[in-house]
Amino acid sequence: MGSIGSNLQEVKRRIAAACAQCGRDANIVTRGTAPGEPGIVLLAVSKTFGTEAVREAFAAGQRAFGENYVQEALAKIDTLVDLRPAIEWHLIGPLQSNKTRPVAEAFDWVHSVDRLKIAERLAAQRPPELPPLQLCLQVNVSGEASKSGVAPAELPVLAQAVAALPRERVVLRGLMSIPEPAAGLAAQRAPHRALRELLAALNARGLALDTLSMGMSADLEAAVAEGSTMLRVGTAVFGAR
Repeated sequence: MGSIGSNLQEVKRRIAAACAQCGRDANIVTRGTAPGEPGIVLLAVSKTFGTEAVREAFAAGQRAFGENYVQEALAKIDTLVDLRPAIEWHLIGPLQSNKTRPVAEAFDWVHSVDRLKIAERLAAQRPPELPPLQLCLQVNVSGEASKSGVAPAELPVLAQAVAALPRERVVLRGLMSIPEPAAGLAAQRAPHRALRELLAALNARGLALDTLSMGMSADLEAAVAEGSTMLRVGTAVFGAR
């Protein structure tokens, strides 16, 4: 692995090549898009890496960062307070109900909502002076017992309920998944296609969702081919953990 800066450039090259392969516009943006705005967000997953790694990525132009563990993330956000106006923080790991308040107060996006109770608490605890918290529902597309996420059959009811929460506090933007690893492009594409089809079905019911948070270091090409708008890339940016 090279420097974080060179790694970011290589990841962007992979994304652009994947876009060219499937006929998508290679519009790689540095932070979460506004509703309806096109682009693929490169989310640098900085979990277990220290603040200096985040600063190095920031210096290379990276602005959106994903964290899995609430306490680790809050410590980083506090230490990197000088960069806060320019950084966008995304929680992509599991969220317990007893930790919703600090998340509602500190993050810009939460990708891992899988219960109405979590979304309700985030809405109630989002400070009114902050912009609305952007939410994705985590879907267990592979049906793994060990994975978090709402079952696809239960998704429509949850999505309608979350979308009805006060939009000045939280906005439902889309879906997220962490499918089980697969070998080969076709096998990797299948769960991403399933998530894309779930999003389309929700929009056909009247929701206006525009975010597919799917694809990581090993399968970003498959995710791009299936319409990902947010790639959560850690190892290819920061190195092995």
